[in-house]
Amino acid sequence: MATYALIPGAGGESWYWHRVMPLLRERGHDVVAPDLPADDDTAGFAEYTDVVVQAIGDRRDLVVVAQSMGGFVAPMVCRRVPVDLVVLVAAMTPRPGESAGEWWAGTGQEQAMRELAERQGRVLGDGFDPMEVFFHDVPPDVAAEAMKGGRDQSARPFQDPWPLDGWPDVPTRFLLCRDDRMFPAGFQRRVVRERLGITPDEMPGGHLPALAHPEELVERLETYRAEAGL
Repeated sequence: MATYALIPGAGGESWYWHRVMPLLRERGHDVVAPDLPADDDTAGFAEYTDVVVQAIGDRRDLVVVAQSMGGFVAPMVCRRVPVDLVVLVAAMTPRPGESAGEWWAGTGQEQAMRELAERQGRVLGDGFDPMEVFFHDVPPDVAAEAMKGGRDQSARPFQDPWPLDGWPDVPTRFLLCRDDRMFPAGFQRRVVRERLGITPDEMPGGHLPALAHPEELVERLETYRAEAGL
């Protein structure tokens, strides 16, 4: 049995993992998926990390899974507790001293997103429709539930420099989603190679695989866990 610590992206809601958690528990694993203080303007990534570390407690055989902006938090958790494996899912990968706000220009994300939209015949204005960019492959009932509530994401985490001097010495896997309209596949292949020095694995689906394809995501996580000997 392993412990999966699941870190959400922007908005910080554990609900994002609600279709994944029971599937992992059915396989006999312990699962922690804390809500992060995303709507707290006094909370940055250090405080997000505190919440995750507190939720983990003294659990061991730890697999940390991070979605999207959670990629800034996962390596910080690794500096605080013993982690056996990190799995980044459609995630942001920071460099030392880079804030989450600087990450977008530093990676060329906006240009990559707009070029993909143009190739697909979609038009992006100054903003974008979350249903089109995030929820295009999520079941309608799940997408409707997601759109009912949610918390506003504070700008605070986008301001603070990422405090680590490098990626922690922990086995790391990266899973990109080939139909991701926010972080396009070609963009992620380049960024992950440049920043982590690894080749990402790939699965079908958009930016929110835990909502759209939970069964396949769990299969991928379980394969990584088994390969890590956990």
